[in-house]
Amino acid sequence: MQAMSTLNLSQGSVEQKREEIKAYFTDSFDTYENLFTCLASDEAYFQRAEKLRHPLIFYFGHTATFFINKLILAKTITERINPRFESLFAIGVDEMSWDDLNDENYAWPSVDEVRQYRRQVRDLVLSVIETLNFSMPVNWESPMWPLVMGIEHERIHLETSSVLIRQLPISQVKPDNESWPRCKVSSTAPTNTLIDVPNGDVTCNKQWNDAQYGWDNEYGHHQASVTEFKASQFVVSNGEFLAFVEAGGYENPEYWEEEGNKWREYTKAVHPTFWVKTDNGYLYRSMLEVFPLPLSWPVDVNYHEAKAFCNYKSEQTGSLIRLPTEDEWLRLREFAGVTENSYSEGYNIALSKYASSEPVDVNQSGDFYDVVGNVWQWTETPIYPFDGFKVHPLYDDFTTPTFDNKHNLIKGGSWISTGNEAMAQSRYAFRRHFFQHAGFRYVEAALPIQVNDLDYESDTQVSQYSEFHYGDTYFNVENFAKASAHFCLRHMPEESKGGKALDLGCAVGRSSFELATYFDHVDGIDFSARFIKTAVAMQERGEIRYNLIEEGELTSFKARKLSNMGLAESADKVHFAQGDACNLKPQFTGYDLIFMGNLLDRVYSPKKVLNDVTARLNAGGLLVIASPFTWLEEYTERSEWLGGYKDENGETLTSTEALEATLKESFERVGTPTEIPFVIRETKRKFQHTLSEFNVFKKR
Repeated sequence: MQAMSTLNLSQGSVEQKREEIKAYFTDSFDTYENLFTCLASDEAYFQRAEKLRHPLIFYFGHTATFFINKLILAKTITERINPRFESLFAIGVDEMSWDDLNDENYAWPSVDEVRQYRRQVRDLVLSVIETLNFSMPVNWESPMWPLVMGIEHERIHLETSSVLIRQLPISQVKPDNESWPRCKVSSTAPTNTLIDVPNGDVTCNKQWNDAQYGWDNEYGHHQASVTEFKASQFVVSNGEFLAFVEAGGYENPEYWEEEGNKWREYTKAVHPTFWVKTDNGYLYRSMLEVFPLPLSWPVDVNYHEAKAFCNYKSEQTGSLIRLPTEDEWLRLREFAGVTENSYSEGYNIALSKYASSEPVDVNQSGDFYDVVGNVWQWTETPIYPFDGFKVHPLYDDFTTPTFDNKHNLIKGGSWISTGNEAMAQSRYAFRRHFFQHAGFRYVEAALPIQVNDLDYESDTQVSQYSEFHYGDTYFNVENFAKASAHFCLRHMPEESKGGKALDLGCAVGRSSFELATYFDHVDGIDFSARFIKTAVAMQERGEIRYNLIEEGELTSFKARKLSNMGLAESADKVHFAQGDACNLKPQFTGYDLIFMGNLLDRVYSPKKVLNDVTARLNAGGLLVIASPFTWLEEYTERSEWLGGYKDENGETLTSTEALEATLKESFERVGTPTEIPFVIRETKRKFQHTLSEFNVFKKR
């Protein structure tokens, strides 16, 4: 079952590309569904294979809802297929602090319901591909880009879902040697040796007009000089790793880093997770079968286990043994002569050989084996942005939440890495305790690698909003987030104290923290994962750090603490979550206050937001809407504007009037509109000065 290679998006005619994208979509969509036929029963869909991730029913629905949510956001379609599913399956795929993994908040649909939904999505996406008006080449700005994004996104989940299936009890899966054949070859483990890799420069320079699809972290420029080092000829095999296990490696804390020891003590691990210990030795768990441990196959481990082995190896050899950095891996790949832009033939990758690993001494490139394919290879490098990095506006939470020094890069791909994953320029990172089909090779180097635990935020927009919420006062204008929260609290009746509030469009969180000084529980929700990441960092650490642009390339560094604002003691009453204001999850309800700060003119359907929040507010509760009403078609289609135009009678309809008309059936106005100014600092000498109109409504 070899998967299609990722597409060349620059060559060919519009109609040729339309047919290629159609074929690429059906290949991806059908392969993903075929993977789930390996489950033994519908019951398996609802098993938690990994407690830090959702059950498989979530991932079965997630890739389909991704298409709909991105097409809605791109304004390619205007109507949802199933709003409940497109909220339920939208967010929660990587153990972020704001991921909601509480099963009590989910009423999972049946497998048949999700299958039917996937059929509807399949038909809709095919219809969009067949009728969409686009031109060549297909790039970031192309209306076809969100569809290619959805396809590549599903290919990622083809792999991550296969890992979860591999973590299910063996009774919950069934072998399929026709569609998902495993390798039947094993032998003794080859003796690993260290091979010299000469010094050299590495360069990454993927441009926005590149012919193949790319995720945001791949673009930009990076160049580094790599000093000479030695690298293991093979990735570490089960047989080589067995020596570490039998030497008591899992019982000796001296081999483990601090974070790794915490994982080891918490999990009580005594051997790799895909090994099964018996009285007669170890068995091996592939995706769908259990059989005697294949000593010549690569070991599957997380970063902590790989790092502990390296520390053990250092003790055994007297040399510094560690994992390679990303730059060292790139240098090794170049030295080995692996220069293809997309990998398939000649490697155990992209399902071109097996639905499993194979011996580590099969796929040779230069002096090395498995430079790519078989298993991913852990590196010492936490993912970071290249110079020139910017997020795609349709998917700002693909990479930016992982710029936290907790997600290490894995390189090279595995047997099930397809599409963009099987490309030279791909950059994927996972939390160090997570499992992929990942192993490692080791290097001998002169210096250890130091990793900082807390970096300065360098994302320009996030830094601006961090300063906007937590920074200095400019031109004697009061901090807007603080002023907004206090405006809300002045209108709250005394008997509401201690209730529940929703800060919808909370950005980086200051107004949520301010509201928590009055309410017992505050939900802060924002569409931007970058903003939520910052809010959570402030909550967990009590401090954020960021760069501010002074002029040109000159920056200043800022550190802000909750304790200095008098907000530290109540911060634990806030719960931050990423969410779409137009389609919130059902558990966000029962509020005494809903505050929407400068949100209404930045959503794709203001009326949907207002209709939705009405049902989530308690009777007698307050709805406070602040907005400068700067309507832009970039955010909201002209037909969805809430005022700011002349109506069908030629009469001026202001946003305030339209807002009142929309809410009049369920609300009564409290007071008159109030304008509150705010200032956003862009550079040392450039600021935005705006007035936001506050309107207060009480629910009948």
